[in-house]
Amino acid sequence: MDANVILVEQGSAQDDIWGFNIYPDLKDDSWIAFVSLINIRPALGNFGMEIKDKNIRTCMRQCIERLII
Repeated sequence: MDANVILVEQGSAQDDIWGFNIYPDLKDDSWIAFVSLINIRPALGNFGMEIKDKNIRTCMRQCIERLII
């Protein structure tokens, strides 16, 4: 949540900020979990903690992999 506040303060749109968790010890696609409290966004069609939109997940995975791997 701290990063969320900083990103908004630096000009990011709240609608563009999504949460995730990383489990580096896992080797398959499950090393990224698209689950976070900040993902509960009924106004954007996401009603739970897990991001359901495949396009958002794909974009996030590409960004995360580019920055971490």
